[in-house]
Amino acid sequence: MPTDRDTKNEEVVLKGVGAAPGIAIGPVFLYDREVPKVIERSISSDETEREIERLINAVERSSKELQKILAFAQQKIGERRGKIFEAQLLILEDIHLFSAIHQRIRSELKNAEFIVADEIGKYQKMMMTSDDEYMLERAQDVDDLKNRIIRNVQEEKLYSKLEGSAIIVSKNLTAADTVLFSRNEVLGYASDLGGITSHSALLSRALKIPAAVGLREATSKVQGATEAIIDGYNGFLIVNPSTATIEEYRRKQQRHREFEENLAGLKDLPAETLDGKKIDLSVNIEFEEEIEFVILQGSAGVGLYRTENLLIGKDAFPSEEEQFQKYRAIADKIYPNRAILRTFDIGGDKVLPQAYQETNPFLGWRGIRISLDQPEMFRQQLRAILKASSRKNVGIMFPMVTSVSEVQRARTHLEMAKGDLRRENIPFDERIPVGVMVETPSAAVLAEELAAEVSFLSIGTNDLIQYLLAVDRTNSFVSELYQQFHPAVLKAVQFVIEHGHRRKVWVGMCGEMAGDPLATVLLVGLGLDEFSVIPSVLPEIKKIIRSMKYREAKRVAKKALAMNSADDVKSYLIEVMKEKFPEISLEN
Repeated sequence: MPTDRDTKNEEVVLKGVGAAPGIAIGPVFLYDREVPKVIERSISSDETEREIERLINAVERSSKELQKILAFAQQKIGERRGKIFEAQLLILEDIHLFSAIHQRIRSELKNAEFIVADEIGKYQKMMMTSDDEYMLERAQDVDDLKNRIIRNVQEEKLYSKLEGSAIIVSKNLTAADTVLFSRNEVLGYASDLGGITSHSALLSRALKIPAAVGLREATSKVQGATEAIIDGYNGFLIVNPSTATIEEYRRKQQRHREFEENLAGLKDLPAETLDGKKIDLSVNIEFEEEIEFVILQGSAGVGLYRTENLLIGKDAFPSEEEQFQKYRAIADKIYPNRAILRTFDIGGDKVLPQAYQETNPFLGWRGIRISLDQPEMFRQQLRAILKASSRKNVGIMFPMVTSVSEVQRARTHLEMAKGDLRRENIPFDERIPVGVMVETPSAAVLAEELAAEVSFLSIGTNDLIQYLLAVDRTNSFVSELYQQFHPAVLKAVQFVIEHGHRRKVWVGMCGEMAGDPLATVLLVGLGLDEFSVIPSVLPEIKKIIRSMKYREAKRVAKKALAMNSADDVKSYLIEVMKEKFPEISLEN
């Protein structure tokens, strides 16, 4: 709704992905990071050593630049998060890589920057062919390092002058850009490209700078714009906002500020409804370093630890001892609370130590199937988890289960692992809880039969919704059909909870739906026992749980289950939430 002041430039709203929460309102700074131009140039044999010397000096300058960025990052966001830049420094120290580059300069008689672009570009291209989001994001880091070396070979400087406070809009921000701009009065970040797992997104969250990524047209739409709004909660960039829009977002800023201040007092309080229904509120984590933040957020434990993060960057499975040390550290840091360790969930869209080509990896060799087909690797992991369970606060969870027989076979391997440890007199929890992920339609239908074999069920909504609705949520042609409030999804969740309870086991949820505030009342009303969410949303989910009555939530769930479309369910839940929690953003 343009006003008098908007007659030249109408308001434009772009939707991307919310990468770092918060709202930013202010002037725009369009950052066009120049990519160094590389021209292939032949050299004589007499010039090779001088060319190699140019490269050696460039690598030294690149290392010094990254050391400075690393030091600043550690000062600004702590040593753990600053490790992002250590990976790039390690590449600069890779003797084999640079020996190969030196050899190519000598044998091919080409200029240093051309060989660097070609040699490092090979690794980048390999990473870009991956379906794994993590690998795609790391390809951007490799590209940034390659360009840094080339720029220093050419003795060029990177200019990014910023005066005053501004919203940075760029095609794609690197981790270094994100940290270096934070030295100025940055209000927020917006980029055409990028994902939620990119290093720039992770750093934006650590720096508490609102960010929206994957906006596609941000750089073209802000041309000539003087002001913009970033909604980092919902992934919006609003260019040339009207007076009314600015006023609306300033009110939202204030509500969020007050809401977050109130959340701070919930840390040590239980997730319990007003009429006494207790909920376990846990978190999903990938790295041990997250535990400190998890505790500060007031988590009751770890509902999902993704053990497959140990495979990142490796060409073989980690040893039993390496795994044990990591699992024990997780268990010790969260003690006396519980940590549920999921066995390797690999294949499909997730990392594998070796490359396997499958026509349809989502329906192929993945999850528990790989573990059962590689019994020695599986038992090594089970022994490592068992060793870490001696304080009796560890659980095991099997992923991508489709049948009772898979669970029975997995438990056989678990018993064999227990036998190994008994013979070696190594202590472990004899009654370690065992659970399964319910993320396939067959597992949902067999919920009661599976519950008879285990201690708990955990609903993985990300894959369950995908398989139930036959929708690849990463496919832009059909992604709108991926609907967590689809009646079939709600009925499947209800079915799993009811049939799990028939067998007296608790039922949790560790998919994204559990961390959506809009779904909280509904899930409590359906009888969900445990929510496992990303750490940053935990206080908000706790606040909602502590502000409702279980009997009211059951009425909400009953009404939602009677609806025939996802849109109707979502509209109804928005109505319920806006009445009860007007301070929470529900636009996404």
